Amino acid sequence: MATNPELVKCLVDNREYEVEEVVLLKDLAPDLRNRIKADNPKARPQDFICSHHLLKYRLAGVDAFINTDLKQSGKINRKLTKALQSDDYEVKDVNSQLANSLTVGQRIADDIARFGGSWGFIIVFTLVLLLWMSVNSLGLFGIRFDTYPFILLNLFLSCIAAIQAPIIMMSQNRAADRDRLDAENDYHVTLKSEHELRILHAKLDHLSQNQMPHSLEVSKIEIEILSEIRSELVELRLRQESLEQSFDELKSKD
Repeated sequence: MATNPELVKCLVDNREYEVEEVVLLKDLAPDLRNRIKADNPKARPQDFICSHHLLKYRLAGVDAFINTDLKQSGKINRKLTKALQSDDYEVKDVNSQLANSLTVGQRIADDIARFGGSWGFIIVFTLVLLLWMSVNSLGLFGIRFDTYPFILLNLFLSCIAAIQAPIIMMSQNRAADRDRLDAENDYHVTLKSEHELRILHAKLDHLSQNQMPHSLEVSKIEIEILSEIRSELVELRLRQESLEQSFDELKSKD
């Protein structure tokens, strides 16, 4: 292939280069070799490629790695954004929703149930019973409207119990609605967390299976480029020393 013992042709531009400036195609990494063959279908393993074009293909490979990783990361991020915008992950403000849906009757029922389950109700109810029985037993103020066995008091207590029971049940229904909404929120939060974990695992898999190998490949390319630059610098220094030596010899002859 070479027209000169010291010159060989580059398979890309068919220009002649010195042997130190070219690399055998078969000595390159498979991915890089396939990339070169894609643009030069007639290339053979024993062909040469110059350092200039080899650098372009290596940089193109780095760009391909970066673009592939960016596309994959963007795809994962779009998937996460789309999933989080879904109604399945909507977390509702339970207090605000219940407060806006309360009717006057439900508010009164909640207030009565809240008061009926407090120490204030027990104290007031006890005082009313003591006052009632004291007035009718001792005849305080000269009044005895419900003498022993306090039939009117029993009727009054029965009426209170009959009215208070459905009121408490209405309040319990409200509590059941709150529990249901809380359970729905817990479900949405759990579903959201599970989906985030799945996407996080996908990102970790992408990092371990794609980005890390690509980073190692880029580092390898950088090392190869630096090694070639170092070799060229050494070659230039040797040529400079040879020229200086030749110049000194010519100068000494003069």
